[in-house]
Amino acid sequence: MDRQTRSGQFTLQPGGYQAFIPKPLPPVPSLQLDSEMQALLSSADRALGRLDGSIRTLPNPDLFIFMYIRKEAVLSSQIEGTQSSLNDLLEVEAEIFDSERPRDVDEVLNYVQAMNYGLERLQTLPLSNRLIREIHSVLLDGVRGGNAQPGEWRKIQNWIGPQGCTVKEASFVPPPPQQLEDILAQFEQFLHEESLPALLQIGMAHAQFETIHPFLDGNGRVGRLLIAFMLYQKGILEIPVLYISHYFKKQRQDYYELLQSVREQGSWEAWLKFFLQGIYEVSQEATVTARNIVDLREAHRQLIAEHFGRVAGNAMQVLETLYQKPIIKVKDIQQLIEVTYPAANQLMNKFVDHGLLEEVTGQSRNRQFRYSPYIDLFS
Repeated sequence: MDRQTRSGQFTLQPGGYQAFIPKPLPPVPSLQLDSEMQALLSSADRALGRLDGSIRTLPNPDLFIFMYIRKEAVLSSQIEGTQSSLNDLLEVEAEIFDSERPRDVDEVLNYVQAMNYGLERLQTLPLSNRLIREIHSVLLDGVRGGNAQPGEWRKIQNWIGPQGCTVKEASFVPPPPQQLEDILAQFEQFLHEESLPALLQIGMAHAQFETIHPFLDGNGRVGRLLIAFMLYQKGILEIPVLYISHYFKKQRQDYYELLQSVREQGSWEAWLKFFLQGIYEVSQEATVTARNIVDLREAHRQLIAEHFGRVAGNAMQVLETLYQKPIIKVKDIQQLIEVTYPAANQLMNKFVDHGLLEEVTGQSRNRQFRYSPYIDLFS
């Protein structure tokens, strides 16, 4: 028997299960902006403003995006069950081989590439279903789920539930594939809605995307990327330095239950209050991290100026590079500052002696160095 809620309708399908058909957004009746919602919205807006301001005042904001994006990539992927850590990701990018590293690190690498690809495309293309499909294609290229039609809307029914469950045992069944075209057209239209406070629109867009579940795999990660892209496109954050997945992972049970309550009871307000609280908390944390990065950089520049003598100029150049490549080889340094290999090696030893870098291979040849004071700010 069909059952209707404020957010959509559970409809009996020929296979004997009920699929959910979401209603177009914004919801009817319209959102109840009570005093708690307004206070949360105001706090989240102000926290994002402070974060954006603190990033804009950085000496070179691009140096700091590197780790924020990678932190979000690791956390969002971990929500989906990957085991790889931030250190695993950085070591792979630095081409350090480790036979014991989780094999799913490529999924995290793809998330980084999907984030960077989307931000680049948003320079010339508005956020749209076309861009969402392109991002999905990058996300699933050559990894687990890569056989799940990367970049294509699903053509078969999917469902959410315990591993191995059948569609009839599922905790949630998204809309049937034959209804996706109309539902996604309505979703795309909502992405460009301008009558709502931006953060409420972003929170609803994320929930609606997860409800539609338009791909066979990767829906959670794409949905969380959407949050970053909408914050960026709307000019709320000039630079995407918000790892919202930290909050979703920490509150994973609430995250899933509140998304489900939107479908089953139309509880948009409860979900949005949770979402706004997350934006507020993560913005606060990111602002502190940005300040800590600036303090760290200044302290290390001062240390180099005081203790590195005639090689201080080269050392400053290496230091700036470490914010985009926090695990580095002697050969990288040699190429960067254009000196002999022994001179680059000697400079690295100086970095180690002053506690700026630590050698991570334990070998006497082909050594790799980790900028731990910086990486640890994100752990």
